[in-house]
Amino acid sequence: MPNAKNIKYVEDLSEKLGRAKGVYLTDYLGLNVEDITDLRREFYANDVEYMVAKNTLFKLAAKNSDLSGLDDYLNGSTAVALSYEDPISPARVLKKFTNDHDLPKVKGIVIDGNIIDGSEFAHIANLPSKDESLAKFVALLQSPLMKLIWALKSPMSDMTNMLNNLKDEQSKKE
Repeated sequence: MPNAKNIKYVEDLSEKLGRAKGVYLTDYLGLNVEDITDLRREFYANDVEYMVAKNTLFKLAAKNSDLSGLDDYLNGSTAVALSYEDPISPARVLKKFTNDHDLPKVKGIVIDGNIIDGSEFAHIANLPSKDESLAKFVALLQSPLMKLIWALKSPMSDMTNMLNNLKDEQSKKE
């Protein structure tokens, strides 16, 4: 018989999973309290929620949120990083943290409902942020426009220079 505390936990977790754009399942076993505190601080600074989850309760919450296929990743100690804005921000935090520490190990990733194995973590962590991608896109769009402007401007300036030279020559002859 489930107790009220677990029922409330599953309901809250189901709601969070439904809102999350990025869900990272990690194995935190082996990290000491100080390291986990540092990791939580980094996640908090990047608007990512990080919590330890009981596998059975997480399975129920995932089922309630229509996330199937996570059972293979929910074994052993599991902590969950949830991002509600940028699905890649937890990957950046984890990548930076694992440069100094070997843990936590990413078991699985859910981005916009798509389940990705933890072995793909390195590829995801190296993706540019949304702002960086938009800046590159604008630069790519702007480059051909600038070339077009210079190409259109060049004959006009040449024509203007030529007419000014003719005018100067005519004024010298007179």
